[in-house]
Amino acid sequence: MALFDAHLHIIDPRFAHPGNAGYRPDPFTVADYRERVRGLGITGGAVVAGSYSGSGQEHLVAALRELGPSFIGVAQLPPDTSDSHLRDLHAAGVRALRINLYRGTVDDFDSLVQLGRRAAELLNWPTEFYVDSRELRALAPRIAPLPRVSIDHLGLFREGLPALLALVGSGARVKATGFGRGDLDVPAALRAVADKNPAALMAGTDLPCTRAPRPFDPADLDLVSDSLTPAQAEAAFANNARDFYGLPASGRR
Repeated sequence: MALFDAHLHIIDPRFAHPGNAGYRPDPFTVADYRERVRGLGITGGAVVAGSYSGSGQEHLVAALRELGPSFIGVAQLPPDTSDSHLRDLHAAGVRALRINLYRGTVDDFDSLVQLGRRAAELLNWPTEFYVDSRELRALAPRIAPLPRVSIDHLGLFREGLPALLALVGSGARVKATGFGRGDLDVPAALRAVADKNPAALMAGTDLPCTRAPRPFDPADLDLVSDSLTPAQAEAAFANNARDFYGLPASGRR
């Protein structure tokens, strides 16, 4: 199996991590990541900025430089980020914006959506949301102006699955990650999303699984395979994410 790891974090102690609600994670370096995924057939991945790292993206750029051109970045930025800074991040390998609603780091949601629209128009970036899926029905009209979006961790909660599936039907992608973070029937949710749109699921490790009640286990990837048809699983493991991030089949930027 070849896996494009659609969701991972690097926590480099060389850089400041302001924390979130008093939480500061333990370091998780590129070397730590490579050791944890040894044998998983990783061909590249998406390094996602966490809430605890604030809006400075130096740590993200450094991680991409060390990981190499088969990895891209997902940045967490303030709404007044300039076009020139977006271009600089794009040149460094960033390919998406993240809006983190679940950890309470957003003061002006609509301004961030406008940033997502600007990044999409300027650089074809999609916008990723870490959000409780039970809020998606109310948020959907405000998300609608964004041309391409994804939802982290299967949306977390079974009560929000219908709203998540409605977004998938409109073209949204979904990270098949963080299986221990919510209360979903994970196999059923995976099947429902893939049946709605086979291009939607993007599998990943979520390493190092900060604040997750249950961290990633390689068996989670087997669960994806066992829950889906072979064609759906193959797409979820690599092709869907590469397409979402605008990568060629080789996975290189």
